[in-house]
Amino acid sequence: MTKARLLRLSVVLVSIFMILLIIVYWDNVGTAHFYLHTSFSRPRSPGGIAAGEDWEALPDVDEFLAKLLSSSLKQNSSIPRKAEQILVQGSNKPVLSNLEENVRGYDWSTHKDRNSLDQEKLQVERQRTLLEFCANSSFTFPTKERSFDDIPNYELNHLIVDDRHGVIYCYVPKVACTNWKRVMIVLSESLLDHGVPYRNPLDIPREHVHNTSTHLTFNKFWRRYGKFSRHLMKIKLKKYTKFLFVRDPFVRLISAFRSKFELENEDFYRRFAIPMLKLYSNHTNLPTSVSEAFGAGLKVSFSDFIQYLLDPRTEKMAPFNEHWRQIYRLCHPCQIDYDFIGKLETLDEDAAYLLQLLKVDRLLRFPPSYRNRTASSWEDNWFAKIPLAWRQQLYKLYEADFVLFGYPKPENLLKD
Repeated sequence: MTKARLLRLSVVLVSIFMILLIIVYWDNVGTAHFYLHTSFSRPRSPGGIAAGEDWEALPDVDEFLAKLLSSSLKQNSSIPRKAEQILVQGSNKPVLSNLEENVRGYDWSTHKDRNSLDQEKLQVERQRTLLEFCANSSFTFPTKERSFDDIPNYELNHLIVDDRHGVIYCYVPKVACTNWKRVMIVLSESLLDHGVPYRNPLDIPREHVHNTSTHLTFNKFWRRYGKFSRHLMKIKLKKYTKFLFVRDPFVRLISAFRSKFELENEDFYRRFAIPMLKLYSNHTNLPTSVSEAFGAGLKVSFSDFIQYLLDPRTEKMAPFNEHWRQIYRLCHPCQIDYDFIGKLETLDEDAAYLLQLLKVDRLLRFPPSYRNRTASSWEDNWFAKIPLAWRQQLYKLYEADFVLFGYPKPENLLKD
């Protein structure tokens, strides 16, 4: 009887072990192939403990998976030589296959006249600001007190994972996310061109960049790893390098409005412009196509857009679209310990420094920034016709993004 029980127990244990091995090697480039070759100077908490050092002990299954994954790292501790030797030269001109990129253009100057920033110090300051306000009980905003386990899977769809280099990127629309997605595609080799992985980010067509099937995101983990998905997420969040890029919240809104409502965008016209024009401009019998609407001079005004954001009915119908959803709702900065916080205002310097820290600067270069980028100096003109009360409500709506990421309160817009 005892031997039979031991036999059954052995079969169960072997089955569990085989399932775990299958999970780990589920993908062609799986968790077992990441490279822990990056190092960051991390900010110190008031108690003197470096951020990330106060991780609670992982559950037993997490520990088991972590050891299992780590055992596979010994044979994959460096970038393959072939990839390491490739130095991608920037193209002489960008691929302009999209109307928006044609309108905005690229800035191909080398920016040699810019003062070099003390990037290490800058990162310490940005992370310290974030940590302090996440820990400040007097500063509150929705979802702040949630744990990582409380975040539903569908809210983790902005976390893109590159297992080859051990990198997690949280993309924020209107913050150079198209080009950062291109970088992640090159690093992860998740998209092929005639059977060969892309090497130059700008060679990747825009329509492929934003195709959700191109990227491995945390939201897809459940389909791949089942009940072990949260455990693997936690392991990767602990071991991988996590970064995001942010932007002045009000300037980001202006940029979103310009690209989605000043240019002909069929999808955004039908989903958002038609309801806005009906609700806030009292238009009826609107054209069904954006080209007809633009031809008739029917466009959403910036005032319509602000009313839409402030209207309590908007969130009741559906969450904010990702192009104007708050960054703290996209990237969960109080639940995820980011190693690097970049800003669009210092994009060129931050991007170069990050690629250097990731030790992939020999593999690729970050695409040059856009010229005619929406500037913070435009805020006064854009908000001039917006009532003061609306501006104040709008600030409250995006206050967490201002505070967490160190953007000054726009006092000139919030007072008479």
